[in-house]
Amino acid sequence: MRVYPIALLLLLAGCSSTPSNERYDIADDVAPESSPTLDHIEDAQPRYESKSLAGNKDYTLRGQDYTIVDGKAEFSEEGYASWYGKKFHGHKTSNGEIYDMYSMTAAHKTLPLPSYVRVTNTNNGKTAIVRVNDRGPFHEGRIIDLSMAAATKLDVIKHGTAPVKIELIRVPKPDSLDEWQSANPHYYFVQLAAVTNEEKAQQIAKQLEQDFATQVDLKKAESAEVYRLRLGPYLDRDEAIIQRDKAKTRLYPQAFIITSQRELEPKQ
Repeated sequence: MRVYPIALLLLLAGCSSTPSNERYDIADDVAPESSPTLDHIEDAQPRYESKSLAGNKDYTLRGQDYTIVDGKAEFSEEGYASWYGKKFHGHKTSNGEIYDMYSMTAAHKTLPLPSYVRVTNTNNGKTAIVRVNDRGPFHEGRIIDLSMAAATKLDVIKHGTAPVKIELIRVPKPDSLDEWQSANPHYYFVQLAAVTNEEKAQQIAKQLEQDFATQVDLKKAESAEVYRLRLGPYLDRDEAIIQRDKAKTRLYPQAFIITSQRELEPKQ
């Protein structure tokens, strides 16, 4: 019987921030030759979401330090908005999602991922609500990179950039379990180790329940006789972080968080 530690490497590179020409199909960003009508696209709908596993650590880029905003206090900012489109369409954003230029999303240097902001074009008074899921823009004076859809709604496309004011929309954590489950489609687990012997894995799981005073999930791998030991599930990512940090200070320094799509039970 062998016990394997499991490590995870997260790539935190943003879509709109520091592109590599080898990563994208085209060298310069452009709008598509044709696209659906975007004038009447709906705003993003703010809802409580746990912070993404990727893209929420302080970072340094081109000698500049960036500290991630905690998102609990009021936040507003004024500067210029730019937009990004076809070059980045279909590629990963900083929080691991796929950029869709037809969705109401945006990139910001320090706001939590994801978060929701109200963007006002101060030239024409037009407003839009977007979901921030990427990092950027890293150009002097620019404070937000809008998706093509959002830029169209705010009339930024034809000018390339526009002066804007952005305001963070704070969404409180749901009070009840039903509200929380409807807002959060994921479970979070803290993965600790993989064991090749089922009986031994069950023994370790019982011990972990006592050591951590939490649920322990024992999952058999689909492709091999390996049993993965993980703490959870947790609806709250912050709780998963607490348990991960506990594990790291004990016998599991390579503990890491994974997400799992949660199947919602139909309402009676």
